[in-house]
Amino acid sequence: MSLGLGVIGCGSVFAGPYRGMIERLRAPGRVHVSAVYDVDDAKRRGAAARYDLDPDLAAPEDVIGRDDVDLVLVLTSMNEHGPLAKAALEAGKHVLVEKPPATSLDEAAELLALSRTAPGLLVCAPHILLSPTFRAVHGAVRDGRIGDLLTARARYGWAGPWWNEWFYEPGGGSLFDLGVYNVTSLCALFGPARRVTAMVGVAIPEREVNGRSMRVEADDNAHVLLDFGDARFAVVTTGFTIQRYRSPAIEVYGSEGTIQLLGDDWAPEGWELWRNADGAWHVFPEADPHWQWTEGLRHLVDCVEAGRPTVTRPEHAYHALEIMLAAQAAGRDGVARTIESDFPDPVYDDSFAKLDAERLVHDRRSHDGL
Repeated sequence: MSLGLGVIGCGSVFAGPYRGMIERLRAPGRVHVSAVYDVDDAKRRGAAARYDLDPDLAAPEDVIGRDDVDLVLVLTSMNEHGPLAKAALEAGKHVLVEKPPATSLDEAAELLALSRTAPGLLVCAPHILLSPTFRAVHGAVRDGRIGDLLTARARYGWAGPWWNEWFYEPGGGSLFDLGVYNVTSLCALFGPARRVTAMVGVAIPEREVNGRSMRVEADDNAHVLLDFGDARFAVVTTGFTIQRYRSPAIEVYGSEGTIQLLGDDWAPEGWELWRNADGAWHVFPEADPHWQWTEGLRHLVDCVEAGRPTVTRPEHAYHALEIMLAAQAAGRDGVARTIESDFPDPVYDDSFAKLDAERLVHDRRSHDGL
């Protein structure tokens, strides 16, 4: 059975990466696009024309309420994520929502509660826990290959977007857009954070976006310190303030060695392992160079078809959001915040590995034109 997709938000996130993932799922008939909506008339009509759909849908509700929509993709500006994901879950749909799932903890709590009772599955970006490289790093940590985890550093940033104002408006910011990747990765390795403090602020007060100057109202620079308990600490460096870098995305230091994830955690390029017992670095090249950060959509389709739970869970996104909101608050007053929520350890079972192998075969054939 082909799942009908309803897309809400047809901007850059849809037009590039997600559209490519949709095409890879359409080719074997696993999904089809049933409806699209964007507040921008040109973007909505362009997407509708691509899939030969009605271009005159007037509101997101016109996508969510359709009987031929089984799965809703929420790819809008950040402040809209929570209400739209909630409405789609309440309508009985499966939902993929880009990060963050909401911009307030109250909205996120409503989503979390609803995800436990609604008939549809909820998958929240980022999808980095699904990459073969991250899973290998996670497995090495859980197998004790570097001993007890003690401290870590994570980094992701760039010079900043120029195509949409909402990145710099209240509800946007570099933590929600970029830092969320590192926060999620570190919590998946160390477990839930227990305390957070941070320096968060606006380093570049004016930006040029869409050809005009605007005042920046959301954070564009952040250093976040995470306390995982038992004197285990990690730091996240992120912002729309970083031009280039040549360093690992994540460095994890244990009592018996070190693990480094190369590239970015959303675009990995393999990993490295130092073990004191070996006295040498072991380099593991990227297992799947074609892996993309939109894999959460394929994973959601896999789980709907198989009737099984997802690896990435709403609890992961809720915990990351609580950390980021706490970091923003600590950046304002310098007071560390206690984190209350949990981050369940990701569970990678045999069925996930089997589906992953099948995906590799299909994608490589598609890439090679076979």
